Amino acid sequence: MTIKKDVQNQFGQNAENYVTSKIHKDGKDLTKLVEIAATTGNEKALDVATGGGHTANALAPLVRHVVAFDLTQKMLDAAKRFIQRNGHNNVEFVKGDAEDMSFDDGDFDIVTCRIAPHHFPNIKKFISEVHRVLKPGGQFLLDDNVVPEDDDYDYFYNTIEKRRDYSHFRAWKKTEWLTMLERQGFEIQEWHRFEKTFIFDSWCQRMNLSEKEQYDLNEFIIKSTDKIQQKFNIIIDGGKVKSFQGEAILLKAIKTGV
Repeated sequence: MTIKKDVQNQFGQNAENYVTSKIHKDGKDLTKLVEIAATTGNEKALDVATGGGHTANALAPLVRHVVAFDLTQKMLDAAKRFIQRNGHNNVEFVKGDAEDMSFDDGDFDIVTCRIAPHHFPNIKKFISEVHRVLKPGGQFLLDDNVVPEDDDYDYFYNTIEKRRDYSHFRAWKKTEWLTMLERQGFEIQEWHRFEKTFIFDSWCQRMNLSEKEQYDLNEFIIKSTDKIQQKFNIIIDGGKVKSFQGEAILLKAIKTGV
């Protein structure tokens, strides 16, 4: 429960920052997510951990109904303002836990979750819940930051994310995602990899880090090994981190069976 309270605290304080965040608002991964979703206009979609509402907003013109679902009420309120300003009236806003959803079995044709699962402490329970609420043949569109397979890279990336945002739980490896989804009964139909450039200052400011916290994080990154700095394309100028590069995957998984 501690990590979930941390999520509510962090995102409650920074809700509007996520509505306006360039990575969340304008990412090419969002364009691709909409492109690979098979829609006819009759679907009922669920956007889990909707955050600023960007995915729900993008889906709204393409489906019959969208449920924007989030653990944090202030995020839902911010998402609602954003989506309704865009003229979408087919979006419902529901507060709840991604690992214990308040929906019936087989209730949705599409479930999306974008740039959020790294906050979930019980990722297998989340995957199980997605599988449960989807209809047979339903689509799960997952989009999240991932770590390379090398354990040193894994440790570095998850460490800096946790130091920036105490509500971060874990970014998973690509192989871990594929294994967990297939074991749950999903068939991976399509997946894409994206490189993501993080501008250090805005990345820190989105979480309202203090000057001391930013300084300490900067020092940790610039003291990393050459191997780490090359892998994450860390740009340093005058002892200050300017940017670094991470990666994300977007995949489309289909619920098999009945």
